[in-house]
Amino acid sequence: MHMPDPTRRTPITLPDGSEHPGTVMLSQVIDQQNFKVGDYTYASDFDPPQDWANHLAPYLFPNGGEQLVIGRFCQIAHGARFLTAGANHAMDGLTCYPFPIFDAAQIGALQPDTRDTVIGHDVWIGYGALILPGAQIGNGAIIGAGAVVRGTIPPYAVVTGNPGKVARYRFRQAQIDQLQTLQWWHWPADQIAAARPALLSGDLDALQHLS
Repeated sequence: MHMPDPTRRTPITLPDGSEHPGTVMLSQVIDQQNFKVGDYTYASDFDPPQDWANHLAPYLFPNGGEQLVIGRFCQIAHGARFLTAGANHAMDGLTCYPFPIFDAAQIGALQPDTRDTVIGHDVWIGYGALILPGAQIGNGAIIGAGAVVRGTIPPYAVVTGNPGKVARYRFRQAQIDQLQTLQWWHWPADQIAAARPALLSGDLDALQHLS
């Protein structure tokens, strides 16, 4: 069965044969050493930017001390943003005003927060969601539209609201454990293609047989 091409910048072909410019494979448009993206992960935007890295993570500076890591097969909707650790100000003084950034001799040394932000595999980040510095989002999670997420989100949790809270889980814990063990997102492309019917229908037994 057909698989998307992870090496194609704009992987969606419309019925008229034209490419849809508003959806991109992020691995093909991100070239920043501290912004790491797995294959098949895409982002969509109604007004596609020239610089996707800066658009999605405007405080992830190339010389910063933190990383933004996004797994494979993630889906990132319009308006989602990653507010990484480079956005934070030091809070241990009498003021939070960042005096050193106005001094060329000190600007490179100023980063009070270097926590990495890590997004697992097969995570759906909804419209306008905001991921805060140091968030750790588990595999298969769904981040609802407009949610503001911090801290650790368990695998296959559905998170909504501000502050983001777990509203429910997508599957029973035994099923989550099984999916975590199978790690289908790491399978070879032809094996994932064969598993598409099971993945789309929610047939975990069939997926297990294909592993």
